[in-house]
Amino acid sequence: MHILFAGGGTAGHINPALAIAGYIRELHPDTRISYIGTKHKLEAKLVPEKGYNFRTIDIEGFKRSMKPAAIVHNMNVAIKTVTSSVKAKKILKELSPDLVIGTGGYVSGPVLREATKLKIPTAIHEQNAYPGITTKMLADKVDRVMLAMPEAEKYLNCKNKPTIVGNPIRQELLHADIKLARKKLGLDSRPLILSFGGSLGARPINEAVEELIKWHNGTGKYYHIHATGKSGYETMINRLKSSGVKLAKEVEVREYITDMDVCLAAADIVICRAGAITLGEIEALKKPAILIPSPYVAENHQYHNAMTLKNAGAAEVIEQKDLSGGKLIKEVDRILNDKKLLKSMQKACEEIAIVDSNERIYAVLSELTGGKI
Repeated sequence: MHILFAGGGTAGHINPALAIAGYIRELHPDTRISYIGTKHKLEAKLVPEKGYNFRTIDIEGFKRSMKPAAIVHNMNVAIKTVTSSVKAKKILKELSPDLVIGTGGYVSGPVLREATKLKIPTAIHEQNAYPGITTKMLADKVDRVMLAMPEAEKYLNCKNKPTIVGNPIRQELLHADIKLARKKLGLDSRPLILSFGGSLGARPINEAVEELIKWHNGTGKYYHIHATGKSGYETMINRLKSSGVKLAKEVEVREYITDMDVCLAAADIVICRAGAITLGEIEALKKPAILIPSPYVAENHQYHNAMTLKNAGAAEVIEQKDLSGGKLIKEVDRILNDKKLLKSMQKACEEIAIVDSNERIYAVLSELTGGKI
């Protein structure tokens, strides 16, 4: 059995593909895995590290602007759309996969489109509550559409009834031990606030969290671990120092969180963006959250993701345009001091969490291939 994945641009598109591929490899070690991505994006690093056959096509997205630079860019993209389809078809004929799976990003478009023309079984995994452009364009052409969140279905015209499968969750998180995690971090029974804005950081979140830290620092009321991201660490440390703030032992500011499985398991409340994979992990570990969706992502999908949790009662949402230190402090204080609310948010997470995503995805793919995997 030879399975080809296509997806890339961001970790949110790449990691689900790698998780699915890894799960299939566990069950069927002799399965051949190939991957088509772009040579300048994150997949070019992550996929070869896993030892999979990696091929590339050249494709980009259109810019929604009438500025001269954007017009030139879009003309080049139009040309690349044609050439990438030709290249994708050539690779497909060369590799002759038994199944093609797309996990999002512009690169998956021409690959899946050509695979359907060649009558190769195809499937899409959509991670977000509001589907990406590629999923919308191909939903009525591919054989199976797998959705992480049921809210996405109303935006699609699918060839076949879509299946709700969730987003793959890292095994170390699924098996996380809360007591052991808190022991590793040296915590007692006081609540732990965990906050982060992504690997590159998010200035508005850092600034609001800085005010939150100033508010509770030295009170001994809460533990707090915050990751600033690459661009914000020195800025936050210097700003705190200039404000005369000496961080208490209960408060830790990091550039990155390298032990996210431990920190997330130990947390009592999480403050973060609303990427689909992160939200799946929050749900799986039943963590109340304050979500601050990024307004910069395509289709504003983080807002739709966040509202899925808010509507279920699992999280509160603060849009970035409304974010301030005072508002964040008010929400954190309100949630952590209401034990009934905390429990209801935990229960809501549990009710919407999908912790058997790999198994559900595998069942869809097995059916699609006539039980060959």
